[in-house]
Amino acid sequence: MKRTATAARPPARSKPAPRNSPRGQDPARVREIVKRLERTYPGAKCALHHSNPFQLLVATILSAQCTDERVNKVTPALFQKFPTPRDFATLQQEVLEAEIRSTGFFRNKSKSIIGAARTIVQDFGGRVPETMDELLTLPGVARKTANVVLGTAYGKATGVVVDTHVHRIAQRLDLSREKTPEKIEQDLMRIIPQNQWINFAHQLIFHGRRCCTARKPNCPACSLEALCYSKDKTV
Repeated sequence: MKRTATAARPPARSKPAPRNSPRGQDPARVREIVKRLERTYPGAKCALHHSNPFQLLVATILSAQCTDERVNKVTPALFQKFPTPRDFATLQQEVLEAEIRSTGFFRNKSKSIIGAARTIVQDFGGRVPETMDELLTLPGVARKTANVVLGTAYGKATGVVVDTHVHRIAQRLDLSREKTPEKIEQDLMRIIPQNQWINFAHQLIFHGRRCCTARKPNCPACSLEALCYSKDKTV
């Protein structure tokens, strides 16, 4: 039987902002922000070094309250010693703590990583799951970590990564006035087209590290300066 061609789906569009939304959520302004970020950071991507989804999961857990640079110094030796989820699942917590001590909060991180590895082995056959609901069953994994894994390892746009940089810049640009990462993510998911969620988060993270820093942001060099309403502006 001859198959009929199906029309290509149009790109996902952002939803209109509610009447009481922040002025920064004006659709034309949001489109301009996205366009400028794409032009400024065309090669933005996850800075955590990894070669498979499990390594990315571990690195993301380690990155909590720690710089990616520090994590990237720890993980090469870590993954050489313990290359698979099964290796981590059988570790004594004290052994892993010694390996990751320099990333901070090493006791909680060790517990989360070993717990996640055991769940992956026992419930998912040793493979990192590919859905939000399944990832959230792993110890130590919340939406931010799940979004990193799904977006970077699997190319699935199920949400927007909200780390400290995205949190700060979303508020400075008046894209959200919410206080929690979950609610900020909801705002960003509503105003940013879904097919741009992954890159948008990477670009905001790059922007937060290189320009829109927490202290003394480099506003004169900022490609978004003309669109920014922040009281923290230095120009």
